[in-house]
Amino acid sequence: MKLFKYGITLERLKEADIELVRQWRNSDPVRLNMEYREIISSAQQAEWFRKVDNLENNYMMIHYRGEKIGLLNDKNIDWEARTSESGLFLGRTDYYSTFVPYLVSVAGIEATFYFLNWNRQYAHIMRSNPNAIRYNMQLGYRLCDGQEEVENRLYELTRESFEQTAGKIRKAVRQLAEGDSGTVLLLEPSDYASGLAQRFEALLKNYKTPLQRVETAEGVRYSEV
Repeated sequence: MKLFKYGITLERLKEADIELVRQWRNSDPVRLNMEYREIISSAQQAEWFRKVDNLENNYMMIHYRGEKIGLLNDKNIDWEARTSESGLFLGRTDYYSTFVPYLVSVAGIEATFYFLNWNRQYAHIMRSNPNAIRYNMQLGYRLCDGQEEVENRLYELTRESFEQTAGKIRKAVRQLAEGDSGTVLLLEPSDYASGLAQRFEALLKNYKTPLQRVETAEGVRYSEV
């Protein structure tokens, strides 16, 4: 699976890339902002991938300008309720103080809420990470009830809170992307084999306008007309 939007490509994580993800995850800028802060071994990483490589999780490698720069995920997916828990980290620290994280987040959120007709996303954010809290609240995430004294707090994002809060950020993202705002979803043969493609296609039936469907050598490509 690949998703293209705002100059960002999100590609479903493959086993060949899990060592790179492990190196990023073990780096201090990433590890020290996580609830689990122990160094992860290669064997642990392989076991983790076996547990998340299924229909309840969608971990996606972030590509920007031809480079792999981080990981975006939807986990604990409930396909019937159309809810999931989102997470993001960049392995390339040179992008931390840029607008690239917003390109990634807005691309993912808009595709989830509008392309896939999702209802709600959640995120866990460490109480000790004010930068991540501020970033996510700028996108519309709100602290869930009863989480004030919790260390790893649960936040909630709805389509309404995203639209009410992130208007200026969305406008800036569209300007930076220079018109590359259309959503394109590529479903690969492996996605049909796993059943993931069928899940996505069931959601795409509810899109507000007809989507262009093209069969290619890479797979089936859906795009906004």
